[in-house]
Order: sequence, then C-alpha cells, then structure tokens
Amino acid sequence: MIRFLFIGLWVCVVTLLSIYGTAYWAAGASDMKAEMPFSGGPEYVRLPTINVPMIIDGSVRGYVIAKLVITTDSSQLRRLGVDPQVFATSAAFTEIYNNGRVDTGKLSKYNFKDMLDKIKKDANAKMNGEVIHDVLIDSINYIDKNDMRKMAESPTAQPPSKADNTDKSAKATH
Repeated sequence: MIRFLFIGLWVCVVTLLSIYGTAYWAAGASDMKAEMPFSGGPEYVRLPTINVPMIIDGSVRGYVIAKLVITTDSSQLRRLGVDPQVFATSAAFTEIYNNGRVDTGKLSKYNFKDMLDKIKKDANAKMNGEVIHDVLIDSINYIDKNDMRKMAESPTAQPPSKADNTDKSAKATH
C-alpha cells in the first residue's frame, strides 16, 4: 500500500515539474523572439484576378483574365504606409487594356517581359520608390464574349474546344 502511495506522489511531482518547466521554457522563448530582429527577404504577394475587356471596333469582344504575382522586400513592405497591391493591379489593368492585343479571339504574342517591366515601372512610380522588385505571371487567358454567353446559358456546359468540333464532324460523315 505504501508503495502505491509513493508511486502516486512521484507521478504528481514529475507532472508538476514538467508543467513548470514547460511554462518557464515558453516564457523564455517568447522573449527570445522579441529580441531577434526580422531578417527580411523577398515576399511574394498574389494580386487579385483582373478581368480586362478587349474592345475591338467599338464593342467588347472578350476579356483577358490575368493573375499576377509581385515580389517585394518584406522588411520594406512592413515599413510602407500603403498597399502595393492596389498600385500594381491598377498598373496591370492599364497596361493590358491600353497595349493588349487580341486577334480573332486569340492572344497574340505579347512581349511579356516588356509588359511586366512596364507594370513594375508604373506601379513603383506611383509609390515614389522601388517597392516592387518583380512582376510574375501566374496565369493569363482570353475568353471570347460568345463563349461566355454559351457558358451563361448552360452552366454545366464547357467552352467548346477544337477536339469537340472535330469529333462532331467525324460522326456526321459516318
């Protein structure tokens, strides 16, 4: 019986010491984090998806849908009083709207390097400094207005592809 009493007492002492040690260690770890300076480094910020209308001959023919990512210095970003996403999104929309080229429903060959450099330059000019280091493309697509109507009329239908059209013509000849 005394043996069970000593074992129970020993378990209680070990438990209390482990709780005390954990609390002491956790309190010391937070002080160390506060003393350690922020190292900085690059930070990747995803911009919201932008939809840019393509106006050809006075009417909307389709939309360019772009997802972009900007890189900034994280320490500079924390000191900055404004959000660079707003300026980068505005510059991207303006660049694609003014200089975007869409020929017969296809994205013609953009000079992406020049386009991204111009977006970076315009956004940094609005922020009065070199805040954005690089602009990257996550994805860019073109959707024709007619394809959008077809998708809106039939929410389960997928946009037509060339493979679908060739299959239908092959079935019709047999």
